[in-house]
Amino acid sequence: MDHQLDQDIERIKNLIVLMEDNVERAIFNAFKSLMERDDALAQKVFELEREINSLDVEIDEDCIKTIALRQPVAGDLRFIITAMKITSDLERIGDLAVNMAERVIELNEEPPLKPYIDLPKVFEIVRLMVRDSLRAFFEKNTDIAYKVIKEDDKVDKLTEQIGNELTLFMIKDPTTINRATKISFLTKYLERIADHAENIARSVIYLVEGKIIRHAHQSKSS
Repeated sequence: MDHQLDQDIERIKNLIVLMEDNVERAIFNAFKSLMERDDALAQKVFELEREINSLDVEIDEDCIKTIALRQPVAGDLRFIITAMKITSDLERIGDLAVNMAERVIELNEEPPLKPYIDLPKVFEIVRLMVRDSLRAFFEKNTDIAYKVIKEDDKVDKLTEQIGNELTLFMIKDPTTINRATKISFLTKYLERIADHAENIARSVIYLVEGKIIRHAHQSKSS
């Protein structure tokens, strides 16, 4: 029975790896389509999102079946519960990548508002937050998880900076309002992706330490 449980857990891990890969590619394609003004890349995000949704359902079903049939306890049960929480966050990140792709396609129909300087910085931080949160999960490494949580401060500061800059554009030239608003949406989507990466990091802390972290900025020493 323990051997079968181990096999079930290994299968769930492999499915999460596949889901994470699709999520990372969705985020990357959405952002690259913005930088290269390439609608074809944005369209790939919609295809990836369908695969992400399918994996989300499959992982949930496997987790529920494993709980029912194997009756895991202690660490194994905590792993399965954590896996279900994490896949929910990954599914939401996939949705946000789709939101990004939709705005990018709209932006690509108009002349660029300005060169993107801070937005790529936000993207890179967020991309690494997602990757590191999953690395923390697979390695059961709470040091990485706490680091992911702290990275959100950088995202917040850059998002605020971009928002202020876009507001100035709209005040000075009302014809930029439509484009500036869509770029603002993109920053908000990235900010929300960062929030989901934090959720994954907090789930890792629960998995390893059995401690529920309710507040995003709670540090290891607090």
